[in-house]
Amino acid sequence: MHVQRVVLNSRPGKNGVPGPENFRLEESTLAPDLKEEEALVRTLYLSVDPYMRCRMNEDTGAEYLTPWQLSACVDGVGIGVVESSRCSSFSVGDVVTSFNWLWQTHAVMKGSVLQKVDPQLADGHLSYLLGAVGLTGLTALLGVREKGHVTKGASQTMVVSGAAGACGSIAGQIGRLDGCVRVVGICGSEEKCRALVDDLGFSAAINYRQEDVPARLKECCPDGVDVYFDNVGGPISDTVIAQMNSGSHVILCGQISQYNKDVPYPPPLSEETREALQSKSITRERFMVLEYMSKAEAALCELSQCIKSGQIKVLETVVDGIENMGDAFCSMMKGGNIGKQIIKISE
Repeated sequence: MHVQRVVLNSRPGKNGVPGPENFRLEESTLAPDLKEEEALVRTLYLSVDPYMRCRMNEDTGAEYLTPWQLSACVDGVGIGVVESSRCSSFSVGDVVTSFNWLWQTHAVMKGSVLQKVDPQLADGHLSYLLGAVGLTGLTALLGVREKGHVTKGASQTMVVSGAAGACGSIAGQIGRLDGCVRVVGICGSEEKCRALVDDLGFSAAINYRQEDVPARLKECCPDGVDVYFDNVGGPISDTVIAQMNSGSHVILCGQISQYNKDVPYPPPLSEETREALQSKSITRERFMVLEYMSKAEAALCELSQCIKSGQIKVLETVVDGIENMGDAFCSMMKGGNIGKQIIKISE
């Protein structure tokens, strides 16, 4: 069988900005015979996510992330359908997902790395299983619940950076549903600001590229900030932390503004920000969703119900074709997406 696949063509360098030329599309063939406990899957959708930038380096800087190898097929989170199977657990027609999904149009995969998923969870929108009803949604929901300390009736204000991205757009809605009286998003365009307020129910949105962030933050959060869902790090996070209340909480989810720099994760903070955290007893705890997978099943059911009932709205940017994987990844790293960046590979 002839397949198309995407391989890592070159590394951008630890301090480099990735470009589409770092990826290469190749033709390849798959052997027709499956071994015991293998399945042939056809890829439906692939996901690109900020953490993948670390995998482009020879050393990812994180023990739980393996680097992509030069001239080898890239992998990540994907979803597809089983076309033939020698696995006891999977039948033809099953919809399956994996964290080790090869960027290929078809792939032979071991049954041990596949999980069956119920299309009903996503109300028929299979791409949602990579985002709002997948690892992204879990990160948003469990991040807010485990590290945010949101309490109904406590009149809390939440700020979300990277708010129009896959995770931030869900996290802000969870904060609102869990009882925050004010949810303010920080993002990079007027179109994104409109989507946050008009479509997702955020109280306000700040365009960091065009507005005075400290002044707008004061205006939008007159009672200070109690919960900060941090997806970006850098100067934006310094600005938010400076306006946080005593005893407030930072959910350290991502630091996308720092991923093209050769710095440890989480990146070091300025002295001023360290002082603010200490003097105001602000908790700033790194959140890793993989440490909370025992809560995943119940959380996915809750996300599914909230989406079906319309309490949570899902935003996606969908690009067609495996040949556009590199472009889609680089666009996402520069904030070109609204909601989850998805690449549709087949029907």
